[in-house]
Amino acid sequence: MTKKIVPVQKNEYYDVKIESLTHDGLGVARVDGFPVFVANALVGEEINMKVTLVKKTYAFGRAVDYFVTSGERVKPECGIYKQCGGCQVQHLSYEGQLKMKHDTVVNHLKRIGHIEDANVLPTIGMQNPSRYRNKTQVPFGYADGKVVAGFYQKRSHEIINMQSCLIQTDISDQIVETMRQLCQELEIDPYNESLNLGVLRHVIVRVGFKTEEIMVTLVTRTHEIPNSELLIQRLVSKYPKIKSIAQNVNPKVTNVIFGDETRILYGEPYIYDEMNGIRFAISPRSFYQVNPIQTETLYSKAVEYAQLSGNEIVFDAYCGIGTITLFLAQHAKQVYGVEIIPEAIEDAKMNARLNGFENTQFAVGKSEEIIPAWIENGIVPDVIVVDPPRKGCDRSLLDTMLEAAPDRIVYVSCDSSTLARDLRVLIDGGYKLEVVQPVDMFPQTAHIECVAKLVRA
Repeated sequence: MTKKIVPVQKNEYYDVKIESLTHDGLGVARVDGFPVFVANALVGEEINMKVTLVKKTYAFGRAVDYFVTSGERVKPECGIYKQCGGCQVQHLSYEGQLKMKHDTVVNHLKRIGHIEDANVLPTIGMQNPSRYRNKTQVPFGYADGKVVAGFYQKRSHEIINMQSCLIQTDISDQIVETMRQLCQELEIDPYNESLNLGVLRHVIVRVGFKTEEIMVTLVTRTHEIPNSELLIQRLVSKYPKIKSIAQNVNPKVTNVIFGDETRILYGEPYIYDEMNGIRFAISPRSFYQVNPIQTETLYSKAVEYAQLSGNEIVFDAYCGIGTITLFLAQHAKQVYGVEIIPEAIEDAKMNARLNGFENTQFAVGKSEEIIPAWIENGIVPDVIVVDPPRKGCDRSLLDTMLEAAPDRIVYVSCDSSTLARDLRVLIDGGYKLEVVQPVDMFPQTAHIECVAKLVRA
């Protein structure tokens, strides 16, 4: 068998034309048919690129010179955009970003789900696609003898020092900068990843967009924080909207941000925010969507696709802290939420009580185990809503949904590739895909969320 010759070499330069974009915003060029994924390159651009990494079936490169540039190219507003790994497509106009995300969904449905004629609507974007994140989590470290805080450089664990991030809130930027200064002044050593030494690993700032309440969580390697009382005093006096300061202890050598132990250093164990007229309590470990403006859009679309008249029984799989559950409960007879994380279910129950919902019920466990038990007890769903993690639904849950045979299935997805895979199973199981609506939850990045409506054929 003849070994296939790779037509590119690392550190060599090639003139290419960009044919398309990948789902994560890289330009796709071909050298003698061999694909090369190029950072900072757009469709139609003719460039000179340097190959940076070569694999058996593909390579990576970076644009060095541009002979023809795209009309969709814009100058990134962020001064550290090329170094920082937080955003991927700031060099693409916002209209171009929305089209790229729509095309990503269409391509995944065709290539992975073998769904050729899906009704994929234009991506719903934001009026102002900046300063939209209600949660900032920033690693702290040392560089040249100074405390640095920012985001990791692309494909590395080197922290790029950040003064301002265009997708975070202004107040989050200010608090991170103050924490950097206080670490220096109060001799709170930032974490040294290579030696597993130091105190402060991450600072996480959460902001209620409607309430303006702020929670600061300090993730530390040690239980002790030097000068902690003075630190709290300085933070709260400078930022009176801080309602809670928490400490999470993570002594492990790991890339995972949170450890197992969390305690409140100041104020309340929760801050509050509102969406769609519903009030939510948010704890340091709560999962709460980071773009509340677009979350209202996404979840309202899910409610629309559920077609609720007030008489329906609805199951909400992967319900988290009950966000979608309560959106649905405003329009349904009864909503049953299931989630594998016990703390999330406790938060969901509290959020239901907080808003006076009496038509919700929550259970801890795997959806594919809890849902059959509900059905066995005579609770039969008219609608099932799923909002799984990036890996999509477990096959056993998809089978469970098909056995439950609700009139409608609403699938909220944060990864259109696993969405395409799962839709194929549901379509083969007797459902018709009516519509897919992409929603841009994360402008300036390559991520896209969707909500899909399926009806029993």
